[in-house]
Amino acid sequence: MDAIRVRGGTALQGRIPIAGAKNACLALMPATLLTDEPLTLTNAPRLSDIRTMGTLLGSLGCEVAALQEGRVVALSSHDLTSTRADYEIVRKMRASVLVLGPLLAREGHAEVSLPGGCAIGARPVDLHQMGMERLGAELELRDGYLHARAPRGLRGGVVDFPIVSVGATENTLMAATLARGTTVIRNAAREPEIVDLARCLRAMGARIDGEGTAEITVEGVDRLSGATHRVVADRIELGTYMLAPAVTGGTVECLGGSLDLIGAFAEKLHEAGIDIEQTPDGLRVSRNNGRVRGIHVVTAPFPGFPTDLQAQMMALLATAEGTSVLEERIFENRFMHAPELMRMGARIEVHGGTATVTGVERLKGAPVMATDLRASVSLILAALAAEGETVVSRVYHLDRGYERVEEKLRACGAEIERVAA
Repeated sequence: MDAIRVRGGTALQGRIPIAGAKNACLALMPATLLTDEPLTLTNAPRLSDIRTMGTLLGSLGCEVAALQEGRVVALSSHDLTSTRADYEIVRKMRASVLVLGPLLAREGHAEVSLPGGCAIGARPVDLHQMGMERLGAELELRDGYLHARAPRGLRGGVVDFPIVSVGATENTLMAATLARGTTVIRNAAREPEIVDLARCLRAMGARIDGEGTAEITVEGVDRLSGATHRVVADRIELGTYMLAPAVTGGTVECLGGSLDLIGAFAEKLHEAGIDIEQTPDGLRVSRNNGRVRGIHVVTAPFPGFPTDLQAQMMALLATAEGTSVLEERIFENRFMHAPELMRMGARIEVHGGTATVTGVERLKGAPVMATDLRASVSLILAALAAEGETVVSRVYHLDRGYERVEEKLRACGAEIERVAA
């Protein structure tokens, strides 16, 4: 099992290309199930989660090909052979549930195992189930699988989610494109990944209005065609690499980044004392004037502060002047990185969904263990600023969401390498 070894203390200088969004690509790939024509995705990230989704789609009879060193994913579902998403694949990744809506819409039935993913808290599928039921499907949870049927096809309806859910919005949006009549999705998620999915579906012939707002309207069509679509830049990778010079000092330009993807996060960095400038090629981030200031962070659905950047922000605030407070309001078990940061000398107190961080002047290198995807990269960020050597173990989590982290950081002067644990 691999580990990441980091020797901290080097200010970073350089440019980091931002990959296509993992979470966008994982929703775009199942859209192939809605048509018998080819769907081609460009700017795809080269990640294990993308390969897992490809394996799942392949098990349903979809043809999946990675081209141009994985930057292009070519998909064709002209001849589906199964509507069962098996546990052995689905257990590896929560996004696997996104095949439910497209399979129901096209085939009228589906069996989808309950999903897995990072152990960051309960993430039930009841909202996905609600979306399908509002479109006329019958669902039953049996033997660990969602058994869904719509023998007469889906029909438009009003889906009023009680809470915001990105995955349930995506699943319902895809299913509604082939449902008879009009579907209105209320309290819809507003994330850039939702907007990107709607753009792709529209290129395939879907009739969608309102993406990026809390209410999306879909007029069902008889069939969708193929398309070529460029995956939006990954706002979580963008935010993570914006934190690299914030943690270490120096200046890094994040190529392909834009403030509209990361507005609330960028505001918090400004508040902490980090300089951010939009350039023709991306975002330039600098910290050249001593320690950052302590701040108060509350996670929220987009356009609020992303929960997927909370762990990374904690790494920055561990060495801030004064006291910071992070309130986690999305997942109830997302401070598992705190004890590992404390092994490096961070002063953190966790009470329920609130973490209080009292900044120290310098972290110390130590052996630490990644507990989930975002926690793993938060430990790497902390290690970049720490005195001495840090070894981060269990980095298989990292490869689910970040491509070639060591190469990107090393190109900016970081002393970092992947080693056999």
